[in-house]
Parts: sequence; structure tokens; C-alpha cells
Amino acid sequence: VLDVGCITVTVPAMLGRLLSHKSTISYDACLSQLFFFHLLAGMDCFLLTAMAYDRLLAICQPLTYSTRMSQTVQRMLVAASWACAFTNALTHTVAMSTLNFCGPNEVNHFYCDLPQLFQLSCSSTQLNELLLFVAAAFMAVAPLVFISVSYAHVVAAVPQIRSAEGRKKAFSTCGSHLTVVGIFYGTGVFSYMRLGSAESSDKDKGVGVFMTVINP
Repeated sequence: VLDVGCITVTVPAMLGRLLSHKSTISYDACLSQLFFFHLLAGMDCFLLTAMAYDRLLAICQPLTYSTRMSQTVQRMLVAASWACAFTNALTHTVAMSTLNFCGPNEVNHFYCDLPQLFQLSCSSTQLNELLLFVAAAFMAVAPLVFISVSYAHVVAAVPQIRSAEGRKKAFSTCGSHLTVVGIFYGTGVFSYMRLGSAESSDKDKGVGVFMTVINP
């Protein structure tokens, strides 16, 4: 459901503009797209981390898995993920609404995102960029560290599984998750950690396809 939502925020609008040859978007619609994109992408960050924790418990502590990952714990993880993602998206959207845009007004992307909108602002974006870097530390660096530590324990535990079928199942499950983590965080770092580079906008469109279409 989350991945369908992430595609719905960006792709139908892009296809509609390609078919109608009308490549315009209103200010309010642009901010709305920005909010929902960061809400769903932020939710992805936290759910991918929760999935790594789930794999850690399932493989390293299978006997206590059902109690440690009960439905109550699952609901708490999902609720916390939504709360953090909503706070992050709302913060960026409100901060963006305080900026002035006095032209040019051409967004060099197929959806409204922070780096491209920063380039169009005629007021200072220092606070906005600071918020983005703080969010990156909280939503990218910290989860990546946790995911790496979790999988270090998983890699150490898998050889101790006696059956070949059990080892194959563990690697298969972890492999698909790690592939998504690699694509998601790789494209995210490329998009948001190179602010101020106007020359990279065309590359950002290709990276944006990976983030909004291929990854989901």
C-alpha cells in the first residue's frame, strides 16, 4: 500500500502532463505533492529499519520472536513510523511555504522536490537546507547504522542454521530487503546530499525514476 501511494503521488501527474503537453502545476498542488512524497518516503525509511529488526529477531532469536514481535509491538512500530514521517514532511512543507519565489518558475524535475525548489527561491534557503541535513541524519544515517548492525548479527547467525533450506530461506528474505535498502538509500543520498548543484538536475530526473518507480 505504501509503495502504491508513493507511485501515485508522482507518476500519474507526470504521465498526464506528457499526454496533455501541459507541464504546469499550481503552487498549492506543488506543496501538496512535496508533503505526500516526503510523508511516504519517510515512512519507507522507518519501515525498512523495522523490517531489519524483524529479520534480526526471526533469525537470531527465533524462539522468542513471537513475543518480541507481537502484534502490539508491530502496531507501535508502524504508529511511530507514521508519526515521525508526518512530522518530517510537515516541517519541510511549512518551511518551504515561507520562501519567496519571484522567477524563474520552471521546476527542472517531473515532480516537486526540495533541491529543485531551493534553486528557484529568491530568498535564503539556509534554514531549509539545515532542516534537510538534520532530517537526513535522523532518517538516513541512523537507520542505515541500525540496519548494518542488524545484518552483521544476521550474517554471523546464518551459518549456525543446521538445515540448508533454512539458510537459503534466510538469505533469500534478507537479500530482497537489502536490495530495496540499497536502491532506496542510494538514490536518496544522491538526491539530497548534493544541494546547490544546478548542473545535476538532469541526472536527478533519472535518479527520481529509481526512487519513485523502480524501488516501489
